[in-house]
Amino acid sequence: MAEILIKDADHVLTMNDARQELAKVDILIRDGVIAELGQGLQTGGEVVPARGCVVTPGLVNTHHHLYQSLTRAVPGAQDALLFGWLQTLYPIWARFGPEEMRVSALTGLAELALSGCTLSSDHLYLYPNGSRLDDTIEAAQEIGLRFHPTRGAMSIGESAGGLPPDTLVEDEAAILDDCIRVIDAFHDPKEGSMCRVGVAPCSPFSVSRELMRDAALLAREKGVMLHTHLAENDEDITYSLSKFGCRPGQFAEELGWTGNDVWHAHCVKLNADEIDLMAKTRTGVAHCPCSNCRLGSGIAPIRNMRDAGVAVGLGVDGSASNDTGNMVLEARQAMLLQRVARGADAMSAREALEIATRGGARVLGRQDCGQLSPGKRADIAIWDCSGTEAAGSWDPAALLLAGPHRVRDLFVEGRQIVRGGFLTTVDLPVLIRKQNDLARGLAAA
Repeated sequence: MAEILIKDADHVLTMNDARQELAKVDILIRDGVIAELGQGLQTGGEVVPARGCVVTPGLVNTHHHLYQSLTRAVPGAQDALLFGWLQTLYPIWARFGPEEMRVSALTGLAELALSGCTLSSDHLYLYPNGSRLDDTIEAAQEIGLRFHPTRGAMSIGESAGGLPPDTLVEDEAAILDDCIRVIDAFHDPKEGSMCRVGVAPCSPFSVSRELMRDAALLAREKGVMLHTHLAENDEDITYSLSKFGCRPGQFAEELGWTGNDVWHAHCVKLNADEIDLMAKTRTGVAHCPCSNCRLGSGIAPIRNMRDAGVAVGLGVDGSASNDTGNMVLEARQAMLLQRVARGADAMSAREALEIATRGGARVLGRQDCGQLSPGKRADIAIWDCSGTEAAGSWDPAALLLAGPHRVRDLFVEGRQIVRGGFLTTVDLPVLIRKQNDLARGLAAA
């Protein structure tokens, strides 16, 4: 049996059911699973010293658009609200092809890994010039992250009153057919799965009511999860009221988009009744604080959601609306925004870290991930607290208050993806050069 022993960790934040915090302990990994936590453990396998380190579960990213890592800080989109931002970027994204999709996903996933993320979802909703969801799945396999890609879609273009250009929308029957194809090809429902596929029409303003309903029926027939954007900003609410005659929560409920197999991105503008609906139906929420700030969308009522019992995870969202993909900084921003809105005691550093680990795993239906307990998957982040970021910290386990913001070592299913702050699976300098070459080509065009 393959074993790895993480030895002498100063602090271990388990995020287990008792929320135990352990000091001076070892973690034994066997065949991709956490076998034991304790002191004085022994192994005949590799030993990874963790003295001076904080160890946490790997962070879980519940909402991303990986392709957008090629369009960071685009002039004309830097200071726009959501709808104007989209209209600026759609023509650029229309020039993407399979190589842009693959390389941007590699880059985005590499960035996530270096910030301690072991499991990421992705919402890919446009497929120009022969692009396929397969391009991003192959990238995740190469990086080594656990992956939950979702087959997104847009079907209503500008000529039919939608937001996206007609060149980026697809026929709805073809969308459903391709959902079936990727689920059959890649979805693995088993415990410890490295890839689960979801169905994810982009948003209520880019697909028809019929596609939303049919997508929900298909997903449940196939036993996969559902994902979309909901109640992201005031424009979103206005569109829903004028187009559908109801608020986003009612729209989602009427079309079958609530339940523990559904999670919605953003939910910045949910009202009290909608929060109650999400709690009663056990519908998940992907909170994207940095993107919500960048686009001026507002502060999501996460404190209210958590208090009501809503399952909440974190998402970095796309790099065109966040400009970075660092899960530690996302968790810190979530904590700070709730404090701005509700006071300094509104959210602790530990609660924000819980949302980023155990919370995200719950949203994605991964009971096998998100905590450090015997029998759970060995998705583990080791944070070196001997550097300047944590120097002088009285409580290094309050990781989000000081730092570090980059992981030292990262294990996914017991495989070491990051060692000593460097990726082990790809040549990062070569990848960055390729990414920048593609970005320059898009800008020049």
